[in-house]
Amino acid sequence: MSKKEEIAKFMEMVKAKNPNEPLFHQAVQEVCESVWDVYQQNPKMVEAKILERMVEPERAISFRVPWVDDKGEVQINRGYRVQFNSAIGPYKGGLRFHKAVNLDTLKFLGFEQTFKNSLTTLPMGGGKGGSDFDPNGKSDAEIMRFCQSFMTELFRHVGADTDVPAGDIGVGGREIGYLFGQYKRLKNEFTGVLTGKGQTWGGSVIRPEATGYGAVYFGQEMLKRVGKEFKGLKVVVSGFGNVSWGTVKKLTELGAQVVAISGPDGYITESEGFDDEKIDYMLVMRSSGRNKVQDFADKFKSAKFFAGKKIWEVPCDVAMTCAIQNECNEDDVKLLIKNGCKMLLEVSNMGCTAEAAKLAADKILFAPGKAVNAGGVSVSGLEMTQNSERLGWTPLEVDNKLHQIMKSIHDACVKHGTVKGKTNYINGANIAGFMKVAQAMLEQGIV
Repeated sequence: MSKKEEIAKFMEMVKAKNPNEPLFHQAVQEVCESVWDVYQQNPKMVEAKILERMVEPERAISFRVPWVDDKGEVQINRGYRVQFNSAIGPYKGGLRFHKAVNLDTLKFLGFEQTFKNSLTTLPMGGGKGGSDFDPNGKSDAEIMRFCQSFMTELFRHVGADTDVPAGDIGVGGREIGYLFGQYKRLKNEFTGVLTGKGQTWGGSVIRPEATGYGAVYFGQEMLKRVGKEFKGLKVVVSGFGNVSWGTVKKLTELGAQVVAISGPDGYITESEGFDDEKIDYMLVMRSSGRNKVQDFADKFKSAKFFAGKKIWEVPCDVAMTCAIQNECNEDDVKLLIKNGCKMLLEVSNMGCTAEAAKLAADKILFAPGKAVNAGGVSVSGLEMTQNSERLGWTPLEVDNKLHQIMKSIHDACVKHGTVKGKTNYINGANIAGFMKVAQAMLEQGIV
């Protein structure tokens, strides 16, 4: 049986056990294609069925979240926590509040998180959670009541040494505060059960910027290998939330010219680049709840808005996906390359379709989200360390540690993904992340 046939047979098993979960299937397929050879070369791992166990979450919890809106009407949402793998540490991964959240989304994210956390070198397992609750248009009081109801169930399943959630789409500092307050009330203890906390009560500096900063640091290392730097390069960045904000902030600091950002309603081009006022306004837009990038063009006359258009049509040197999964498809990559793009970085989780990622990896510099966006969870891990030691670090200390972690992730990708002088960052990230988790699982027995 050929390698392709063996993987196809394995995927048939995965799809039969997890029907109607295309995102999860996509994530597993990518990892299998990367790690299959090294897995088969380790008979002890094959005998222990490490890969079969790795694609099965250790625990998937679903629960009802009832809450009362400002009109006094009872609302019901569904909450989830997928605790995927704890071989190298407590479950770690964000909470996502978005109307499209379902078990498929969270299983794919939890599976990806397992490898991402392994790459950071920090002792963190993989998990993910959230709800189909949509915070857009909700008052602070409604969001507080929802968060309190959500945590009233979730608190049974999390803890500083068990599972440490963080924020994600729809879950920022406000939501983390409400969730933490309810956990503290229910447990009568002050522990580092959540990351992304406020800096006055255990949070780490530069955590909001960390995913974007880390992505740029990873890109820096890729560019260094080909004798280039970000200074003077034209970059398009999808989205305008925390991740995009941190990315634009660090790119601008390094002398790159960010020429476009996007939203669900289209994209804007910015002929004059981004100064501090424009960068800060990205956060104003996000907190407004309107979810429209058009607001940027209304505020700054140097910007031009393109309604309903995809940002990937803008000519650039570098493109960075910072919004949501599968936002960039194969046709988008073809257009980027045609317009001169030389590097594509997934900053959102699985920001490219499988076909798009393969094309980009073959034609230009490309790296996957599990490596590129690991900066966020890395600083979350550093926040856990600070909480455990009851201390705090300066912005420079945290930034230096983040920079070093991203460099080590890049180096691991190069080590495991380079064949005959050419580096495939997809293979490198998957193999490096897999081997650490697989070895831990092997040593811990059949559990």
